[in-house]
Amino acid sequence: MNPNIIQEVRGNSPLIHHLTNQVVMNFTANGLLSFGGAPVMAKAEEEAAAMASASDGVLLNIGTLTSVELPAMLLAGKAANEKGIPVVLDPVGIAATSFRTSAVRKILEEVKPTVIKGNAGEMAQLVQIPWETRGVESVGKGDTEEIAMKVAEAYETAAVITGETDMICVGKNVIKNETGDPLLEKITGAGCLLGSILTACLTTKAQIEEQVLTAVYFYGVAAAYAAAHESTKGPGTFLPQFIDALSLEPSVLERR
Repeated sequence: MNPNIIQEVRGNSPLIHHLTNQVVMNFTANGLLSFGGAPVMAKAEEEAAAMASASDGVLLNIGTLTSVELPAMLLAGKAANEKGIPVVLDPVGIAATSFRTSAVRKILEEVKPTVIKGNAGEMAQLVQIPWETRGVESVGKGDTEEIAMKVAEAYETAAVITGETDMICVGKNVIKNETGDPLLEKITGAGCLLGSILTACLTTKAQIEEQVLTAVYFYGVAAAYAAAHESTKGPGTFLPQFIDALSLEPSVLERR
């Protein structure tokens, strides 16, 4: 982890344009604010490109995507690409329905993401590797390193697979991250908020490998810190402690 990336985010408070799912909007906005970024949620087709152009980063999350919202994602992603603004794609539940699969295919035809982030089932679907899923959840087992490398190669992007061990692939380099806590799986939108934090880190001047690893590592140690807090008794009490932890210095989180 590079603490300078965290400091740069907090110094610049990058504006992150979210086209994300309705379930997690409030949690995502509060989490990014705590971390040091500035969220904006604008899903109207009429303003998507303008908002993306005025932002420092764009997050495309298809968690509750509708056919009406897809054109806005395409416009925002293409506008960001034209201005060199980082784009993170979170293909939530891509394997669950043919609508989601075709929507992500359409996005990838027209938008070049800086990072694709998802669970193992979602990322496996992108490279047509068989994997067991249930709704938006990944329940299968397999070689996540192979999947990350294939996604990175196929889409010429960085790839992040979240799970008990996170797998990060940038170019041909694969990095594993084991920070985190099982309580992240007991709250809605933990992966979605990571996408927001990751987008914010991509707005810094560091190399992309450091940006991605810092986001994932920091997120994990913040979760572990919150889970260990004396007031945390379960998912409900974990959540506010986690939001607080995202605002702390990395050195504080690591002293736990």
